[in-house]
Amino acid sequence: MAASPPPDRVASAPLHGRDDTRLAPFMVTAPRGDPVPVVVASPHSGRAYPQAFLTLSRLDLATLRRSEDFHVDDLVARAPDLGASLICATFPRIYCDPNREAWELDPTMFSERLPDGCNTATARVRAGLGTIPRLSATGVPIYRGRIPFAEGRERIRTCWVPYHDALSALIDRVVAVHGACLLVDCHSMPGQMGRDAPDFILGDAWGTSCAPAITTAAEAALRAHGFRTCRNTPYAGGYVTRTYGRPRNGVHALQIEVSRALYMDEARLEKGDGFAAIRAVLTSLLHDLAGATKALIRDRATALSP
Repeated sequence: MAASPPPDRVASAPLHGRDDTRLAPFMVTAPRGDPVPVVVASPHSGRAYPQAFLTLSRLDLATLRRSEDFHVDDLVARAPDLGASLICATFPRIYCDPNREAWELDPTMFSERLPDGCNTATARVRAGLGTIPRLSATGVPIYRGRIPFAEGRERIRTCWVPYHDALSALIDRVVAVHGACLLVDCHSMPGQMGRDAPDFILGDAWGTSCAPAITTAAEAALRAHGFRTCRNTPYAGGYVTRTYGRPRNGVHALQIEVSRALYMDEARLEKGDGFAAIRAVLTSLLHDLAGATKALIRDRATALSP
């Protein structure tokens, strides 16, 4: 998905990791076996924290890491075995968030006036959670002071742009081969969300980002395993779901949020006893969603045949 950066578009470049090696901003795993019309994404599980960022931050690494979607990349790691393409960001969302517009920035956190073209008025910006977040997941300021706009621009150039270029290319490739594509955008949510909180939340932008049959198939598959599910509340899908999901053009996008209480120790930020079981559930779910997408493609072909 091409960005329109102020003042001009810049080329992609790799991200420097904490050990000062050149680490690509994303990892793509190609399908193993017969390809299916599915792309699986984990945009928020990156954990390569550049040393320069750690120096700018007033928070320690453990606090910064609480903004991650912990281990989601591992939970969906078997997607390529099903024939799906898998893309995972390596950069942390607290450093640059690919589930926001490219230039959704908070003017109060930069030392200079932002260029024209930046979107400074969204609810996410007001909450401190723009493309370059001002606040951590715990609600505290990240930085010791204001940061240069050049810092934010470089993160968008080296992280946001290449991630979305790669994601767009994967989707286009699947559509070219199969005639349609399902993007499954995978996230995690805090386990302590109150009594009777759902185990999974399915976000389809209130029915606009993917065919109802796909969301219904996901819901049925999870409930068959005994999980509590709900749709769109409080997570209806972010920038990725709403931007890429164009069912009329054959691209469907579904956001899946899984409760961390199911698979990890949230205090220690470690995998828990339930990790293997939830990974198996998600693998089974992706298999069912691939089947639902292939059924949509067959139905469309039948409807268009003379």
